[in-house]
Amino acid sequence: MATQSVHADIAPLAQVLKALGEPNRLRIVNLLMEGVQCNCELGSALDMAPNLISHHLRVLREIGLVQVERDALDARWLYYSLNVEMLTQLSETFGHFFDASRIRERLPACGPQATHLPRAELVVGAT
Repeated sequence: MATQSVHADIAPLAQVLKALGEPNRLRIVNLLMEGVQCNCELGSALDMAPNLISHHLRVLREIGLVQVERDALDARWLYYSLNVEMLTQLSETFGHFFDASRIRERLPACGPQATHLPRAELVVGAT
């Protein structure tokens, strides 16, 4: 996402920010930064019921940030981890989107600060 224009990144970025805007999801991501964990480990660390952990993990999986793997010996066990590729991509996108060096000097096109502009430039769509 970082190599495309910022405008093209707005919708996916908003979707990720919305998902991460829930504090428990950020806590889960923070725990998964420590490595692979199962639902019960996450629930214990966060003092949350398994169904709530599962709900938050589902949302994080839908945005592609969390991946799941079944245990090879007992398929009832699920292990969750961060999608490193997606995390790297988000880091680059956030870094670019919130980069203060992108801010340009600009005067407003209307209001008292714009009175120095010719009238034609103040009217939206003026030629």
